[in-house]
Amino acid sequence: MESIDYLRRRLLKGLVIPAHPLALKKDRTFDEASQARLSRYYLDSGAGGLAVGVHTTQFAIHDPKIGLLEPVWRLAGETVRSRGDSETILVAGVCGDTQQAVGEAALATSIGYDTGLLSLSAMKEAAESILLDHCRCVSEAIPLFGFYLQPAVGGRVLSYRFWRAFCELPNVVAIKVAPFNRYQTLDVVRALHDSSRANEIALYTGNDDAIVMDLCSEYFIDGSMLDSPIRFRGGLLGHWACWTKSAVDLHRRCQQVFSLPAMEREEELRELLRLSHQVTDMNAAIFDAANQFHGCIAGIHEVLYRQGLMTSNLCLDERESLSPGQSAEIDRVQSLYPHLLDDAFVKEWMAADKD
Repeated sequence: MESIDYLRRRLLKGLVIPAHPLALKKDRTFDEASQARLSRYYLDSGAGGLAVGVHTTQFAIHDPKIGLLEPVWRLAGETVRSRGDSETILVAGVCGDTQQAVGEAALATSIGYDTGLLSLSAMKEAAESILLDHCRCVSEAIPLFGFYLQPAVGGRVLSYRFWRAFCELPNVVAIKVAPFNRYQTLDVVRALHDSSRANEIALYTGNDDAIVMDLCSEYFIDGSMLDSPIRFRGGLLGHWACWTKSAVDLHRRCQQVFSLPAMEREEELRELLRLSHQVTDMNAAIFDAANQFHGCIAGIHEVLYRQGLMTSNLCLDERESLSPGQSAEIDRVQSLYPHLLDDAFVKEWMAADKD
């Protein structure tokens, strides 16, 4: 685990962090070979971090009866370390009540994870003051990556006041903003701007309906354009768990746009705006937006299965599967937007990957 100052610098630099899926065999047992292959694929695609044990990895692995949390965490960590990689940020998905979350955070730290992405789904009814105490306790066990999860997949609405206080917790290093809501996204941006930590905490987009828009936006909260703007530095996304090489290339373009001369910047922003809507259309297909995100994890699996990176598209829960018509929607967006795929890269990479 790296020092918190180094961790902050890395996150502020801006990273592509795929939310790591769980690879299963056709009998729904853990497929370690495919799991490690996925990790290598993300790293070779240029990802700067791996988020493991998060929603895309399936929250069910946190159940001790399933017994997969520690093995899945360890395998990702071992895969990174086996490459002599000292820069990749390992993000552990942490959830549950305070006792469970602190225990998971301590385990992740012992395995070598750098930061914990803290889900508050288990405390939907708790007062925000209780939530802040909960976050403070977990942050004492692992540097904290805040997580604003949309209500449609288990999150809750959190106020500007909550995020303003959250930003002042000493061990917060980043916040994943994923309410799929512009008003609530602005609450977090305002809170960071108004805090004493605007230059220390990195914002990462999880807004799958506005990935490129988030990455290409500058937020001048006071309206004067005299202060340095708040920007999203990168993304921690389930969408980036597939077509990852394309995501890395697109993220790089978004990062570089503000360093271009004015005329070139305007032209590039127009092109990125066009791409933004295409990325959202692709996300709607793989995340199954038409069916309230029922097939969001299965959709990611389907893409990886088609590419040969996974040996099945199955989830732990038999009820989590592709929705009717979702496979055809994935066909549609793949046909429409070949420039946003990385199939050629994956084919070449698979032929070379011998581990």
